[in-house]
Amino acid sequence: MGITSGSRILTVTRDEEDKPKEIVGSWADISDRKRIEAELQRLAEQVEQRNRFIRETFGRYLTDEVVDAVLASPTGLQMGGEKRKITMLMADLRGFTSLSERLPPERVVAILNRYLTAMVGVIKKYHGTVDDFIGDAIFVLFGAPVWKEDDAERAVACAIAMQLAMDSINEHNRLENLPEIEIGIGLHTGQVVVGNIGSPERMKYDVIGSQVNLTSRIQSCTTGGQILISETTRQEAGRILKVGRRMEVKAKGVEHPVTLFEVMGISGRYKLLLPDASEKLVLLVSRVPLRYEIVEASQLGHETYTGMLTKLSRKAAEAILDHPISNLTNIKMHLMQDGREIPGSLYAKVIDAVAGSGNAFSLRFTSISPEIESFLQVHTAAGANPMPPVAP
Repeated sequence: MGITSGSRILTVTRDEEDKPKEIVGSWADISDRKRIEAELQRLAEQVEQRNRFIRETFGRYLTDEVVDAVLASPTGLQMGGEKRKITMLMADLRGFTSLSERLPPERVVAILNRYLTAMVGVIKKYHGTVDDFIGDAIFVLFGAPVWKEDDAERAVACAIAMQLAMDSINEHNRLENLPEIEIGIGLHTGQVVVGNIGSPERMKYDVIGSQVNLTSRIQSCTTGGQILISETTRQEAGRILKVGRRMEVKAKGVEHPVTLFEVMGISGRYKLLLPDASEKLVLLVSRVPLRYEIVEASQLGHETYTGMLTKLSRKAAEAILDHPISNLTNIKMHLMQDGREIPGSLYAKVIDAVAGSGNAFSLRFTSISPEIESFLQVHTAAGANPMPPVAP
């Protein structure tokens, strides 16, 4: 017979007459086992807390497969931060600030939510990580928290798919009598620091470094419907890219000019191609006088210059500008008629100088108010169908 009392274990042996013959006892200290059980419980709670943090941080913006990979691998998420080469994508709505100022709040939110919902779906399809929504801009990572060899090419394919998805978004906008919207997308591949940044009360998985700023600068060079990538992204993505125009730009905070390439498509397993967005310019019968100011860092310059529109399409123009101006400069134009300024706002980006024309430049509109749009439509129609000459 065995008797257990606390940590004592006593065994009694008996003779043939069932009288106690011998008592054998042992002592077992169970305090170590209790400590081990408590430690295991603590570790299990830490793991559950870690997994909950990862789910909350990435669950909305990553595919389930990527989240599961992070949870399964102890090195899948570097909690303390690390240096890593990743590809970054930044997409921004063109002219949305001015658009939001002239629409009721509920319509602004409707446009933005439709756009963001569609974009997040595309980003998850290409296994990108939505790092942040910055107003109407989206900042996406490829290579963090999980690095893959094809990060750069997936990032470019994602950018093309995002541009292609804009057709469906604008179709729904038109059905609800909402304005059409456009995005410009910039991509760059470089070394950044990734990790959890913040305080114990509020922490965020984020990336920091000069390469993040460069990605933003590249995006700012784009026009609506355009994708620009850096030389490093082009090299990382490889020969499956179809690129168009190459350009050298001077980016703020970067010592040397940056080489950018316009993306037209990607082959391989993606097979994505952007449509030809070029528009035929109509020669205006009557040139439109204008005044313009240079926009620098979202601020208007102090000087006002003059010029005139000579050719027009729905989203582009050629103009004679009296003041020399650099490519990719943003300007705000004030159109004139009969010596008076037309109400409304018109913003454009200078694309290039027209070859052999002196001070003529190609422009791409970035924001047009309804009043200006109506005015330009009248002039475009008049240029396309000029009045026949009067017979003598």
